[in-house]
Amino acid sequence: MSLASATEAIRAKVGADSGLNATLKFDMGADGVIVIDGASTPNSVGNDNTDADCTVGITLENLKALIDGDLEPATGFMAGKLKVSGDMGVAMRLQRVI
Repeated sequence: MSLASATEAIRAKVGADSGLNATLKFDMGADGVIVIDGASTPNSVGNDNTDADCTVGITLENLKALIDGDLEPATGFMAGKLKVSGDMGVAMRLQRVI
């Protein structure tokens, strides 16, 4: 999965109103970032590396598994497959979106 296809998949899941009411960034290091702006209406998803209320450090491979439903967010966190910094409440609301 490429960064562009991951961005599109997340954009489709987020829709116009994700219910996040905050900004969340998936940081995949050298592979890039995906930022969900759930604070604005309609919500937007892009690849500009901006500050976010919550940042999820994850590999592109694990993000694909998360999007496909093969990796539960809580399980990924406990297994160390994703690292959360910032507002943990935003990360918890992510489960409803993804």
